[in-house]
Amino acid sequence: MKYLITGLGNIGDEYANTRHNIGFVVADALAQDAKVSFDSDRLASVAKFRLKGHQVTIIKPTTYMNLSGKAVRYWMQQENIPVENILIVTDDVDLPPGSLRMRPKGSGGSHNGMNSVIEVLGSNEFPRLRFGIGSNYPRGMQIDYVLGRWTKEEEKLFIDRVPMAVEMIKTFVLSGVANAMNSYNNK
Repeated sequence: MKYLITGLGNIGDEYANTRHNIGFVVADALAQDAKVSFDSDRLASVAKFRLKGHQVTIIKPTTYMNLSGKAVRYWMQQENIPVENILIVTDDVDLPPGSLRMRPKGSGGSHNGMNSVIEVLGSNEFPRLRFGIGSNYPRGMQIDYVLGRWTKEEEKLFIDRVPMAVEMIKTFVLSGVANAMNSYNNK
C-alpha cells in the first residue's frame, strides 16, 4: 500500500513559524520521526519511508499555498496513489488553537490551499488532518492572522501537539482514517 502525506504551507523564510505553515511543521516532524530527510523534486520537497510494509511519500509543495493542488496531483500520479490514501495536513481557523481533527472528506472552507487541492483533483473525497490555529483576529484580518508568526503561547501549544499529529498520521497509514479519528479526535 502506498500513501501520500501532504503538509500544506508556503516556502521561504518569511513564512517559517507562521500559523499557515503548520502543515510543513507536521511534515517535518513526520520525516524526523521516520529518520528521513527532504530532497527538492518536482513541485515539492519530498521524503519517502516505509512503515510496516507501507510506502509513505511526504511532500511539502513548493508551489505556494494557493497552487498546492498541482503538487498533490503530480505526486499522486507519479507514485500511483489512490485518492483515499492521501492525507492533507493543514491549518484551520475554525478549530481552537492546538486542536487536531481528522476527517475522511469535506469542503475547503476559506482555506485556499485546501480549495486548490479540491479543485485540481475534482473531488473533496480525501482524508485531511486539520490543525487548529484559532480565529483570534479582527474581522477582515484573516490573511494577516494566518500569515502571522506564532506567539510564545501558541508556539508552546503547537509544538506540544505536533507529536500527536505524527501519531495520527501513522495510525491513518497503518489502520485507516476511521481508526485514526476514533483514537485521536477530540483528545
